[in-house]
Amino acid sequence: MLILQHEAAQGPGYLLQCLRDRDVPVHLLRPDLGDTLPRNASAFSGLVILGSDHSVHDGLPWIRAEQALLIDALRLSRPVLGHCFGAQQLARAMGAGVARNPRPDIGWRELWITPAARACFGGRDRLLSFNWHYDSFQIPAGASRTLFGANCLNKGFALGPHLGLQSHLEVTEHSLRDWCVHGREELRQARGLTVQTEAEILAALPERLAQLRVAAASLYHHWIGQLDRPPAFGGVRAA
Repeated sequence: MLILQHEAAQGPGYLLQCLRDRDVPVHLLRPDLGDTLPRNASAFSGLVILGSDHSVHDGLPWIRAEQALLIDALRLSRPVLGHCFGAQQLARAMGAGVARNPRPDIGWRELWITPAARACFGGRDRLLSFNWHYDSFQIPAGASRTLFGANCLNKGFALGPHLGLQSHLEVTEHSLRDWCVHGREELRQARGLTVQTEAEILAALPERLAQLRVAAASLYHHWIGQLDRPPAFGGVRAA
């Protein structure tokens, strides 16, 4: 499994625990810090793309390189899982648009799970999720919406083994505290009805994370179950 991380506070978190529980070998790269991406996805059983403070439209070389790798993963039917920025990258690779959401969506939100996706979430019809984004994706052609919210309609999509999440199911208490420190000034500047304060984000974390993880475990294990496991690519470092 290849994981692409772009921010210190936005690591694979709980997803990494789920992968290790299923004995999936994991390799992690930081393309934003100069790690070289493989030319193709053939050596990996799947691809995970995590969040970023950048926009997919920033035009940086590593963002373009990720797009090329994503397109190859889709060509080879390697399952892709995108979180927030990663979901926007996936949507673009599938030909869908990414644009500014009418308002920022930062904090804990209850999302609705579409009927077709409820089996992946353990039969639930709602999901408590953590969100921190300004852009949102269109649903790619042929894909189905899996999640929707009051502040952003398109919160998730699925197409075959590929999943895009405009939210963060992978967060941990440690990562959220680090993220709030990193984004403290951003939270001050982005005040509004759809932006929670640092205190609101960090309130009742054990209870919120426990609730989040029940649904996240169902979705992650469903996605992991679709992986093939070819030999690991030798040119990346183990997480």
